[in-house]
Amino acid sequence: MKKFALSALVAAMAVTGTAQAGVTDKDIINDQMTTGDVVSNGMGLRGQRYSPMDKINTETVKDMRPVWAFSFGGEKQRGQESQPMVKDGVMYVTASYSRVFAVDTTTGEELWEYNARLPDGIMPCCDVINRGVALYDDLVIFGTLDAKLVALDAKTGKVKWKKKVEDYKAGYSITAAPIVVKGKVITGVSGGEFGIIGKVEAYDAKTGKLAWTRPTVEGHMGFIWKDGKKMENGISGGQAGKTWPGDLWKSGGAATWLGGTYDPDVDLLFFGTGNPAPWNSHLRPGDNLFSSSRVAIDPDTGKIVWHFQTTPHDGWDYDGVNELVSFDYKANGKTVKAAATADRNGFMYVLNRENGDFIRGFPFVDKITWAKGLDPKTGRPIYDDSNRPGNPADSKDGKKGKSVLAVPSFLGGKNWMPVSYSQDTGLFYVPSNEWAMDIWNEPTAYKKGAAYLGAGFTIKPMNDEYIGVLRAMDPKTGKEVWRKTNYAPLWGGALTTKGNLVFYGTPEGYLLGLNAKTGEEVYKFNTGSGIVGSPITWEQDGEQYLSVVSGWGGAVPLWGGEVAKRVKHLNQGGTVWTFKLPK
Repeated sequence: MKKFALSALVAAMAVTGTAQAGVTDKDIINDQMTTGDVVSNGMGLRGQRYSPMDKINTETVKDMRPVWAFSFGGEKQRGQESQPMVKDGVMYVTASYSRVFAVDTTTGEELWEYNARLPDGIMPCCDVINRGVALYDDLVIFGTLDAKLVALDAKTGKVKWKKKVEDYKAGYSITAAPIVVKGKVITGVSGGEFGIIGKVEAYDAKTGKLAWTRPTVEGHMGFIWKDGKKMENGISGGQAGKTWPGDLWKSGGAATWLGGTYDPDVDLLFFGTGNPAPWNSHLRPGDNLFSSSRVAIDPDTGKIVWHFQTTPHDGWDYDGVNELVSFDYKANGKTVKAAATADRNGFMYVLNRENGDFIRGFPFVDKITWAKGLDPKTGRPIYDDSNRPGNPADSKDGKKGKSVLAVPSFLGGKNWMPVSYSQDTGLFYVPSNEWAMDIWNEPTAYKKGAAYLGAGFTIKPMNDEYIGVLRAMDPKTGKEVWRKTNYAPLWGGALTTKGNLVFYGTPEGYLLGLNAKTGEEVYKFNTGSGIVGSPITWEQDGEQYLSVVSGWGGAVPLWGGEVAKRVKHLNQGGTVWTFKLPK
């Protein structure tokens, strides 16, 4: 910890005019509508990423300017996908390689830094990123690349508790921001490319004691702890091998690597699950539950209440992890408790969040080749069998199946980068990408800690002028209202405000502000490195602040194939940029 940290922290409290108080369950539940802080991932557990603030609006935003910039420093400048948190004049933000910083929100001065001591054998598939912390009581809680949960003292950065969630040597890691619901810190796991078993777990946020565990591959047992005793909580919603052949469910993937959302109206957690393992779908006939799905989980017990599978028998790595965002709308005079998600597979889905029933689905990208459409009653994809990668066993030498051109690429119509939803326009703002892939299958076998794909691929752009597209989508009609294209892929999240603004960043380094109704660009500032983080906004001393983390990296330059050529010249970085209007 820096020598000046404690005095600076006291000064930060004095500036806000309040004594630092712990974050409560009520604070987290009310986060979206309380503008003085940001204490949940998604700026509210529903994940809408909407702020009711309007001091910065389409008329005033042109005057918005940076007031401080904080560098993460060192040589670890890559893949900064964090969403910051703000409480009592202090920002808590993660950086690549499992680091956490506390920063004075008035001056940008560092208060303390925590650096996880990572072992040499970590196996992150998609860069050394971290997407943020959870706050609870006087704790700052985050996951590490060696699959641990760490709780730090919010005032000092000292470790209060640390728990091993899984074995990093088997390919497990944690990259998502955890969430806190009813005093429990809820986390998923990464590692689907290594044949791990996806799961969601709940820990007592104050002590780190495990409350329950829920595997997300059918056949694996879930448990709940009561009065210090471990009790079976039922298998993961089905029988071993029922939708999996043989023993493949034992290394079935379905990683919960993006984290979850929560809706208090129905008292359910919503987590997405990743691809089934291996990618070669001919080795595992069947739907392969609960891979490439959204699952609704009881936060008290870990029971799966309902599930919706977006890509049954996934053969393209169309992870179903993308966030499920709760929202209400009126239909036939009644309020519909809905939730929407823009999937890697190119379709956007609107579900009834009470029971998981399919309401409607529609493409949000320009082209989809792997499916002809969705069943209008169930939402199940209508496959185009000619566009499933071929079985290597059908080839002469058994080494490579027929290659197909699949759209979208496995990096998805939308990947991890979170959408935002405006309560004013009723639209979802979706960072998306237009790209294709040549993909083929190969033989493979599971080996602990080794890549478990059984596929090869090459990603390619579909347009010379752009790959990235920010889209305004109407969830009630399935129509695109407007779009703004970008030469490089979009890889960061969106923020919407009552000021009729949508903010997001580009790999070229620009923080952009658009008119939420029309898509007109009304603000532009270059941060010096690609933005792959998610912006936030809050109120302090009567002024509206906005922050975003800048630092190029993530999966695109690692897995991007021909697409990587478009971004190879971009500079890496690691800086928090903070803006406001002049007084």
